[in-house]
Amino acid sequence: QVQLVESGGGLVQPGGSLRLSCAASGFTFDNYYMRWFRQAPGKERELVAVIASIGGFTNYADSVKGRFTISRDTATKMVYLQMNNLKPEDTAVYYCNALSISRQYDYWGQGTQVTVAS
Repeated sequence: QVQLVESGGGLVQPGGSLRLSCAASGFTFDNYYMRWFRQAPGKERELVAVIASIGGFTNYADSVKGRFTISRDTATKMVYLQMNNLKPEDTAVYYCNALSISRQYDYWGQGTQVTVAS
């Protein structure tokens, strides 16, 4: 059974930091791109960051470049999103996603709420 379980969301003040975690199970972790998306109220879901399984390739949305860092641990099948210098516009539900290299399989977590407010 495939599972992606996010944790680490919460309320933080502008300029603060949070680290989101995603625990993956039920699929061959190394065969998947791991991604973080977010969706703010009334907006479409957007891709925030992606990390490949081989070579450590990463890519980020322009809005988070220099502030967010995605990483993965093959041994523990964990994916992380370190978020620094958070802004109110980062407020959203953040989702962990696993996309197979073949693009055939696409799995989602349940999401974790991040709220940036003073």
